[in-house]
Parts: sequence; structure tokens; C-alpha cells
Amino acid sequence: MTAGGRCPAFGSGSAGVARVSSARGCRSAMAAPRENVSLLFKLYCLAVMTLVAAAYTIALRYTRTTDTELYFSTTAVCITEVIKLLLSVGLLAKETGSLGKFKASLSENVLGSPKELMKLSVPSLVYAVQNNMAFLALSNLDAAVYQVTYQLKIPCTALCTVLMLNRTLSKLQWISVFMLCGGVTLVQWKPAQATKVVVEQNPLLGFGAIAIAVLCSGFAGVYFEKVLKSSDTSLWVRNIQMYLSGIIVTLVGAYLSDGAEIKDKGFFYGYTYYVWFVIFLASVGGLYTSVVVKYTDNIMKGFSAAAAIVLSTIASVILFGLQITLTFALGTLLVCVSIYLYGLPRQDTTSIQQGEPASKERIIGV
Repeated sequence: MTAGGRCPAFGSGSAGVARVSSARGCRSAMAAPRENVSLLFKLYCLAVMTLVAAAYTIALRYTRTTDTELYFSTTAVCITEVIKLLLSVGLLAKETGSLGKFKASLSENVLGSPKELMKLSVPSLVYAVQNNMAFLALSNLDAAVYQVTYQLKIPCTALCTVLMLNRTLSKLQWISVFMLCGGVTLVQWKPAQATKVVVEQNPLLGFGAIAIAVLCSGFAGVYFEKVLKSSDTSLWVRNIQMYLSGIIVTLVGAYLSDGAEIKDKGFFYGYTYYVWFVIFLASVGGLYTSVVVKYTDNIMKGFSAAAAIVLSTIASVILFGLQITLTFALGTLLVCVSIYLYGLPRQDTTSIQQGEPASKERIIGV
């Protein structure tokens, strides 16, 4: 997802659609920030993104399978939205540079834009469902199995991109999508078992939760990108609009789902340092993705996803006694390769072929 003011013809790390007449100019604008960033900074972004993704799944899995009093996942999702809102407000203040501009931006784009708040309530609701499904999935599936299966968000996002943004995928990307689905099927064929987890689990329920989560992830991500491209409004303003709606949605959801128990036991019942660590990772990870998207490319993000899967698998073996099967290993390998292939740059088709009339307008997928 991109901040306002960037070239509207291109997505953040995903496929974009542009006219040939302006494609080169947009590519130059997009390339500029990355040329000014050192390889060391890119590697730093890659390392942090990988560690956050792996640590989040492992920590969340741990908090849902320990013998301690189980906390309400719905309240954790709500607190995450509050922290994201506070962080976005701080980043907007830094972006505007002065208190006057900051107040004017909030007054114009948040307090004075009820329609925009309603528009952003759609992804807020969908993300709330997605985040709650993540807790349900990791209560019933090992972190490594979850991490691999959750990569189904790639084909789901690709499909939403084609349908909602009228973009195209290359043949290699379609091949990688089917390869990824095949890899996930292998992983789920005979799921690896965690021998050190004593709580009762329902793998079918866990897979169903992931299925809902990836559908939510694909739709909400593309919807939010479409909203970002509809105006030059700052990314942090859009985040504030979305998180305000998100707090209301998740708070209502918490009391509809666990209202009676929350009143009886308290909003923060069962919270430990590990739970707060999960909330911290979820909050920072979501915002940090914006930085990663801006300064890295699809190949680096693909490596990050594959590395997170490997780290999650190693941690699951050590912490949860995960027994790796042959089908799990083959499926995981297939998923990692497909992620890499999906992120490969497409062939540059922005130049008009010889013999083709210069005046002919063509829509191209980048």
C-alpha cells in the first residue's frame, strides 16, 4: 500500500495498470526512492519483516496453547487497533512537520470527513474478522502449518486484484499460484503433529479459519489500495480513518462475542507479558509493512516470506515438538519456490514495438 502522492498507476509491490504514454515517467518516480536507499537498509528491512512475521505466529501460538488462563482474543484484536491508531497519529504528526498542519489535517480528513470514515469501515470490519480468525487458526494448527497455509493469501489477493483493479498476471505468476495451492494441499494432506501441545485441537476448524482469513486479507488489501489510489490523501491519514473504524468494530465484536465473560472477568483477563508481546508485534508489524513495501521489491518480500516459514518451522520443532512429515517438507518447499517465482519482475512491455503505430493506445500490465 502506498502513501498519497505516489504515482497512481502502480501498486505497492503488486501488479499495476498504466498507459504507455506515462509508464516510463511513473517508473522513474517509483525507482527514485529505492536508488537513494542503501543495500544495508534494505537488508535491515528484510530482516525485521522476517523476524516479526515468524515471531508473531510463534508467540501467538504459544499464548493459545499454554496451561495459563486463556485471554480473550477479541480484546487483544481491539487493543491492537488502538496501538496502531496511536502510532499512525504519531507518524502523521512527523509527516506534517508542525502542530498547525497536523491539526488541520486531522480536522479536514478525519473529523470533517464522515463519508471517508464510512468508506474505510469496510476494510476495518474485514480486517477485524481476519485477525480474529488468525487467533482461532493458531489455536488449532501449529505455527509452521499456519505460516505455510496462510500463503494462500497470494492467489486470493491476485484474484481480487484482477477482478477489482482490472489488472493482469503473467503466465509465470499464474503457474506460481497453482504451484502454491499444490504445496498447501501437500502440507494439509498429512499435517505435521506437535507432540508438546496438550490442549485439544481441531485441525479442520483451524484450516477453515485460515480460509476465511486469506479471503479477508485478499479483499481488504485490494480494497484499501483502491481507496488509497482514489485520492492523494496521506497513507497515515487513511490508516487513522481505518483504525478509528476498526476500534469501534472490534469493540462491538468483543462484547457481542465475549460480553458476559468480559463483564465477569475483566477486559484484560488472562493477559501476560507474552500476550502483550503478541499485541506489540501485530501493531508494529502492520505499520512496518508500509516501509518495507516502499523500499524493497517483490523478490525481497518473497525471500522474507520463505525465511519466515523456515524460522517458524525450526521454532515449532524446538518449542512444540513438531514432527515434520515428507509431505509437509515437500509442500513447504513448493510454497517457498512459488513465492519466489510470483515475485519475479515481469518483462518490460512499456516500449512500443517496431512497426506499431505510435498513436495507438494500449493498456499494459506491469
